[in-house]
This record gives sequence, structure tokens and C-alpha cells, in this order.
Amino acid sequence: MNRTRTNDRPFRTRTANPGSARSGFRSGAPRRPESHGRRTGGPQGEFALPRTVTPALPAVEAFADLDLPEQLLAALAHEGVTVPFPIQGATLPNSLAGRDVLGRGRTGSGKTLAFGLALLARTAGLRAEPRQPLALVLVPTRELAQQVTDALTPYARSLRLRLATVVGGMSIGRQAGALRSGAEVVVATPGRLKDLIDRGDCRLDQVAVTVLDEADQMTDMGFMPQVTELLDQVRPGGQRMLFSATLDRNVDLLVRRYLTDPVVHSVDPSAGAVTTMEHHVLHVHGADKQRTTTEIAAREGRVIMFLDTKHAVDRLTEHLLNSGVRAAALHGGKSQPQRTRTLSRFKSGHVTVLVATNVAARGIHVDNLDLVVNVDPPTDHKDYLHRGGRTARAGESGSVVTLVLPNQRREMSRLMLAAGVDARTTQVRSGEAELSRITGAQAPSGVPVVITAPVSERPRRSASPASRGRRGHGSRGRSVRDAAA
Repeated sequence: MNRTRTNDRPFRTRTANPGSARSGFRSGAPRRPESHGRRTGGPQGEFALPRTVTPALPAVEAFADLDLPEQLLAALAHEGVTVPFPIQGATLPNSLAGRDVLGRGRTGSGKTLAFGLALLARTAGLRAEPRQPLALVLVPTRELAQQVTDALTPYARSLRLRLATVVGGMSIGRQAGALRSGAEVVVATPGRLKDLIDRGDCRLDQVAVTVLDEADQMTDMGFMPQVTELLDQVRPGGQRMLFSATLDRNVDLLVRRYLTDPVVHSVDPSAGAVTTMEHHVLHVHGADKQRTTTEIAAREGRVIMFLDTKHAVDRLTEHLLNSGVRAAALHGGKSQPQRTRTLSRFKSGHVTVLVATNVAARGIHVDNLDLVVNVDPPTDHKDYLHRGGRTARAGESGSVVTLVLPNQRREMSRLMLAAGVDARTTQVRSGEAELSRITGAQAPSGVPVVITAPVSERPRRSASPASRGRRGHGSRGRSVRDAAA
């Protein structure tokens, strides 16, 4: 990955008292960023990045070189996190000093700790009043909110900071209770946070550090009005950090309106993955596509398969279960508890194939996931990059395979060009050695599977024999098709 160009001149802060990891938040009224910029060199349609006026601090090679609280350094060592990823080493010296940050890099590049450690360090030692959080992370999806929460929890705990997750699909009463009890850090999706503010359960005027994670996805999903309304409510002069895999004109509006003289760290989404990710376009015929898909799904190891619609996801999941493949479905038609259980079972290996719509293209991190399959090719190059970003994360290797019918070939070539991806194109048929070589495909067992809940998810039995009988009868035959698909 390419790091932000740094300068050996001394760092000049833009406020008289910018603050540090231990001295609290910076002060001063916000200023508009410079209107001039530079080209990103990324996919088509992306805007000119703002030019940093204040020189950036040099990147660091170790977390110990940063002005982090001792508790955070100890927590990092305990979690086995020893060497910062490039985006962390480049941005943290500046974000810890109170600078605004614009980070561009593909998913899996280490963005969560890049903003999370700075946010936690700059909030350390402070205590939030009821309903008045001090730091905010806005994300586009529930899954990403949970991932960010899981990633930051051990570090927040080390600093005795309270962290609340605010997302739709879950009890709004519980979330309101967490805010009333006081939470220094809130991780939220825009819609649910706005609902809680409208109810009087949350105020943002004390928020001094604000993060927008996956900003391009938020704008693509139509959250721009809600995002700007929320950003207008945070404390004036506060620190803003924006991270995104791609930067288009919608994100440009956010950068120019809310970031002041940001430190820019840019890594091309596709170029950053060249050494660790393989891209394959497999030409298939319509009559053979389902069998090809089934054989890929029956491979050893886990795989995520993307389709366009909820109905297509449900149909393929049912077919795979009947073919002997341990599959589960994930899409927006599932309740949040179902989605959470499905992801948990996939991460644990209880199911090996996750069949999903684009709802899963963001916010899923699974260790050692080495294959993503676009059963239905995406219609946008950004969707391709985000789907593919589920594999080859944090330096691991992986492959992205796209199944393409004859009438889709021309459009797929255009999409790959826009994404900046050089893919290998191969004509394949089910049962062939070449398909197995590329994907690990093999014939499924053909024995239908019914996946019951793991022991860890099964309810505790009541002491009453009658209750045990009723509960046993009610849960008999419960499968992934009902509970998690």
C-alpha cells in the first residue's frame, strides 16, 4: 500500500490548543477546507482529493511510537496487535493530535483501528452525561455497526469507556436505556440514531469526535440527508474523520462541508489488493450455471455467494441444503436477530456457505475466508469492490470469482475496467478439472442437511418436566432454513 506523502518540517497545528491523546478535545471554530484538490487516480467518476495545507506528521512503524494511553498499548499487546497497518501508521499520529482525517482504502485495510484508537484515546478520562455521548461512529449497516463495536470493545473496556450500539431491527427501548445510563462512545446507523434524537433520548452537542465509516455506502443507500442533519448537530469545531473504500461526488460534498484541512491517506481499492487477491471471470452457460454454483459451494472451506435478490438467495439456499451443502441466507428480509445468528454460525463454521444480497457486502469480517463468488454479477464497479473486500482482508490471500453468462460478457468487461481490476477469464463447465482448480469445486453429497442450532444457542431447559416437554416439541426439527436462513 502507498502511504501518504509526509514532510520533515515541524507539525503546525491549526488551533492554539489542538489537544492530544491525554489533554482532551481540541477547540476552535471549524474552517472550510481549501477548494483546490488533486486527482485520486482511482476508478472513473471519483473526485479530486483536497490538498493538505498543514504538513502531515510522519508515519510510525510501531504502536509504541504513538502517544497512546498505557492501557491502550497493553490492550493492543493482549489482543496480539503489534504492528500497525499502513493506514493506521499514517493517520494515527495526526488524528491523535486532533487533525481531521480523510482515509481512502479498500475494506479490510485496517480502517477500524485507524479511527477507533484515536477516538478512544482522545475520549479517555472523560465521562458522558446521560443522553450526551462524547464520540460518534456513523456506519451504513447493522452488520458493520456490530463489527465496529466488537473490534473496539476490548480497547474501550481497557479505558473504562462505555460503548453503545444504536441500530435498527433491535429494541429501541434498550438502546435508549443505554444512552440514558451514559455512553461515551456511540456506534450507530443514521436512521435509528435520528429516531432516538427525535424521541429525546440522545443529543449530539457534546460529540467532539465524529467518524463516518464507509461513507460512500451511506450516500449510495440514500442516507445523505440524515447524515448531514446529524453532522450539523455535533459540537462545532470538533474532530471529523471520514473513511471510505471509494470516493465519488456524493462523498465530495461531505468532505468539503465537514472536514477542515484533512490529512489525506489514499490507497487505491483495487491496487491495494493486487498481491493478495486473485480475480476470475468464469464464462458459464445458463443450463449449467446452477450445477456449477452447487459444486463451488460444496468445496472445502467457507465461501460467500452473492445474488441480486432476496428471492434468488432463498431459492439457492434451499437448493444447496437439499444438495447436502451447509448453507444459510442473509438479506434484508431477515430480522436482525436472524441475521446476527446467521453470521455467528458462518464465522464459527457451523455453516460453510453464506448466500447473500448486497446487505452483506459491508460489515462482515471473517478470518480465513478465501473465496467470494458473484453468482449474479454486480451492476456497479463499487459493488464489485465491496463484495470482493470480504476476502483477502488484512493481508490474507483470497479469490473473487464471477459467473458470467454469454449475454453478460460485454457489460462485465466494462465493469472490470471501471473497477481497475485485471481478471483472468476462463470458460468452465461443471465437473471439469479447471473449475476445481480455480475454486476448489467438488460434487456435493446429495444428502439433504438440516442444520440445528449449535449447543451454545440452545435454550436452557426448565426444571419443570412439562416445560421440558413443550420446549423439546417446539424446537424439534428446527433448521437453518427457519432460524437463520
